[in-house]
Amino acid sequence: MIDSDGFRPNVGIMLANHRGELLWARRIGQEAWQFPQGGINEDETPEQALYRELMEEIGLESSDVRIITTTRGWLRYRLPRRMVRRDSRPVCIGQKQKWFLLEMLSPDARVRVDRSHKPEFDGWQWVSYWYPLGQVVSFKREVYRKALRELAPGVFRLQSKGQPPARQES
Repeated sequence: MIDSDGFRPNVGIMLANHRGELLWARRIGQEAWQFPQGGINEDETPEQALYRELMEEIGLESSDVRIITTTRGWLRYRLPRRMVRRDSRPVCIGQKQKWFLLEMLSPDARVRVDRSHKPEFDGWQWVSYWYPLGQVVSFKREVYRKALRELAPGVFRLQSKGQPPARQES
């Protein structure tokens, strides 16, 4: 599903631990790192896509996390020309993303990048909140800056708690 401007709807996921660190994942077979993200299917809301992508990419269920906040609107980035597939219709020139900041409620051992039949990541780590800005591929950097800036108050509230959250049992 690509909008009339050529942007594919997508969710971006920032998962924070109780120290305010974010989960940073390594693309399989590469030295490229990013936040988990993925497309929104036609029959899904952004929140439904968030939970599907969370399971597919890092093996977590909705009970493992809590939504803290989300970006108010869509944040867009354009793909570099070399990455645009001109032969596909409609042509996708980039992504428009709704970003979610989540609190990790479960132990780190619940994170599994190998749960999908086609994994996107082969490793992950916790990093300081602003670290990704200096590491992400350049064409995503401005979207990351905007999302990190907008969601920062939510993660800093987590840090001020100073202790791990209690696991919520269903």
